[in-house]
Amino acid sequence: MSCAVGLKRVSVSYYHHVALSDVSLSFHKGDFVGVIGPNGAGKTTLLTIINGLGRVRAGEVEILGQKAGCGRFRRLRQRIGYVPQNINVDPRAPVNCREAVMMGRLGRIGVLRSVTAGDSQVVDRMMKLTGIMHLSDRPVGQISGGERQKVALARALAQEPDVLLLDEPTTNLDPLAVDEMKRLVVRAYREFELTVVMVTHQLEHLPEACNKVVMMKHGRIVASGTREEMLVPEKLGSLFADA
Repeated sequence: MSCAVGLKRVSVSYYHHVALSDVSLSFHKGDFVGVIGPNGAGKTTLLTIINGLGRVRAGEVEILGQKAGCGRFRRLRQRIGYVPQNINVDPRAPVNCREAVMMGRLGRIGVLRSVTAGDSQVVDRMMKLTGIMHLSDRPVGQISGGERQKVALARALAQEPDVLLLDEPTTNLDPLAVDEMKRLVVRAYREFELTVVMVTHQLEHLPEACNKVVMMKHGRIVASGTREEMLVPEKLGSLFADA
């Protein structure tokens, strides 16, 4: 299987804070990877680097066969979808749900390109998949947290990515919304044959489709392997001890 994401001895620091230290890992195309660990472990920084937005102090990053820093890496980001944590949106924000999803499509075609009928069809498809067509004209700031995460997922999928990054996508959602979000992520993963990297500190939020787990603590990879190998009491106890 070909490599979708590869990091070799990567270190990242912000002023005097070391966010990632000597991190090496690789994910194959089609992997569903769960990245777990306590707060401050470096999980979000890892996603930032994979997304081509962070500055690497040392090491090498390769995504979908392209090395970070090459002239084509910015274009490569068009093939990476990103779903952030659930955040509050000003209810007065003049953006409706369909417009928010279309922003993801513009991330693929470019903001200076005219939207075609084909682009609109992609947006419709992703809104239908996530069950939010009825919210098309609703302001993003006036829907529930669970609905807002569906919009964020639809926006990322409208980009038609090869790699989907999820940063704590189920945080602050009620149990029903968590289950629905998990179901939709797995459906998209299988239907579009994605490579998925999902960050969480809530182990019960990892879908069963997750086949690989990376454990992080203090900016380092402390263990990685299959779901069955990693999600055992001994390893979990060590990972979250003194967290």
